[in-house]
Formats: sequence, structure tokens, C-alpha cells
Amino acid sequence: MTPTLTLRRALVCLPLVSLLALTACGSGGGGGAEDAVTLRLSHQWPDVGVDGDGDHRALIAQRFAEEVSERSDGSIEVQVYPNASLVKATEQYSAMTNGSVDASVFPLSYAAGHVPAFDITLMPGLIRNHEQAEAWGTSTIGESVEEITEEHGVKILIWMWGSGIFATKGDPIVTPDDIRPGMVMRGAGGATEEVLEAAGAGITSLPSNEIYSALQTGVLDGVSTSPSSTISFNLQEQIDSYTASTENSFWFIANPLIISNESWDKLSPEQQDIVQSVSEELQPEAYAMASEDETEATAVLKESGVEVVEMDDAAFEQWQELSKETAWKSFAERVEDGQRLLDEAQSAGD
Repeated sequence: MTPTLTLRRALVCLPLVSLLALTACGSGGGGGAEDAVTLRLSHQWPDVGVDGDGDHRALIAQRFAEEVSERSDGSIEVQVYPNASLVKATEQYSAMTNGSVDASVFPLSYAAGHVPAFDITLMPGLIRNHEQAEAWGTSTIGESVEEITEEHGVKILIWMWGSGIFATKGDPIVTPDDIRPGMVMRGAGGATEEVLEAAGAGITSLPSNEIYSALQTGVLDGVSTSPSSTISFNLQEQIDSYTASTENSFWFIANPLIISNESWDKLSPEQQDIVQSVSEELQPEAYAMASEDETEATAVLKESGVEVVEMDDAAFEQWQELSKETAWKSFAERVEDGQRLLDEAQSAGD
């Protein structure tokens, strides 16, 4: 058993929480006479396996559900809906703001059509490694993003980040010049698509859980996605080459665990304290497990016979320069306070 799997199995040692309807509780254990609340947590990632293995985003969601239920003595029950089984991947933000979903592990950039500033959380060429990404949690840019989310109906509980790789049929993509004429790609978000299009790619937009079938049917020639999604959705079965993000990443994406403001306000102060405490304790694990997924993805791809290459500093700088000329420029022009957000992001960790 690998150390990664051992860690993950240790993290997910309890059964799934019971599914309860939203109800009032007249009496009980540590929850006292507080109203019992069910939170519906939806995400697009495959469910955790029976052996406790899986995508770190699904694992954190389940661990959150279990810990919150245990510590509240059942006054808060979290019902987890994986694999977009409750709501389509791209519609989870709308579902949260209209009250049909309470919480989600959600790529904020998926909702950039509603809140354009969310594109800062998937801006190509902006973050190159996990250290820079994690610095957002204690920097001005993180505070700004949290303020923006709360202004638009949701609250960040746990920051989660994923690096960006290229997975392609045919030769690997390392620099912008490696985009072949006529190549159709998926770019993970509007800003990324803008950069890939500038490099010469045709674009097809779709969420992570639809990539496999698009590669299988020839709709896509390549994708930019995360290492976690690469192995969670078994993309090694459909690709020839993989540009790992160990040294440099084309982009980083924020996939935080979020809760709607309305659902947060339904919790009592004591219940809010429990949720906040669990979230703070899970935060370091969320960071560590993302890095582990990155390492595991490279191993799985190599074992599957996929050509694995790295993006060196020179190649990253080419992507960064192209990103500044395209996605960064348009973001600063079209988004209120866009340049300020870019400046804050570049200063994260200073």
C-alpha cells in the first residue's frame, strides 16, 4: 500500500453520514434542543471508494461531513452528493444561491459568468506552484476573494487548489508553440481558453466530468485539467502524453468547499463554531492531499504507458507572457477592480 493511500484511508475511516430530512429536534445529546439541520453538499468528483481511496476533493467533502456530524452529536447532518448526482457540475453555484444546494466543493471559475471576478481564481500564468497557491489563504488576495464570494451569496470554508496540466492525444504540449494547427482543446475556464485560443487551439468548453467521453469520441484532441481529475476520471485511457505540473503549472484553480450564506445563517452560533473548527482543522490536509494527487497522477500516467514530460521555467514564462497579453489584460479591463486583484495575487506571500 502506498503512503498516499494509507493516509487517505486513515482520513476516511467512518461510514457515510445518515441522510436526514430538515427537521426540528426537541431533545438530544450534545446538540441539546437546537434545531437539527441537514446540509446538502454537492460536487462533481467521483465518490470515495469503499477502501477510502479517491480524489482529494471528494475525500475532504466526506471527512467534513463525518466530522461535523460527530462533533455536533448529529445536530448537523451533511448529505454528500458526489459525481454531479444532484446538480450538474456547472450549475452548482446557481443551485446554492437559489437554495436547492447548501454546500459544494466548487471551482469558482465555473461561476465567472455570474461573477466575472471569480476568473482570478483560475488565471493562467499567475500561480506556478503550491506554495504560491497556499499563500492566498493568509494574503490580501485571499481576503478579497472571500469578500467577493460573500457578497455573492457563498462563504469559503476550506481553500482547495489544483494545479493545471496538459493531457493530449499525440505529442505533448509544453510551450505555446506546441499547439498544433486545428487542435481542439478544453481549457478549464474562460481565461485559460482565451490563452489557448491565442496559441492557436480551437476551444470546446465542458466540465471535468465530461472530458473522458469528449476525448473518447474525438470531440477533443487535448485538455488542460488538474492531476486529480486526470486520474479520477481515468484519462490515462484516452491520452498519449501528459505535461506534469511538478516543476511549474500552467495554472492553478481554486476548488474551495463553500456554503451558501443562507445555509450558514440557518446554523446556530454553536453550530457555526463547529463547522468553522472542522474547516480550519481540515485546511492543512486539503493542501497536502492536492500535492499528493499530483505525485500519484504522474506515477499512474507513467505506469499506463503515457509519455510524461515537465514544464521548465522557460516554458512557464512563455505561457505567463502570453497570459499577460491576453487573459490578464482583458480581466483588468472588463472586471471591476480587476487590476487590483491581479496585483494582490502577484504579491501573495510577500
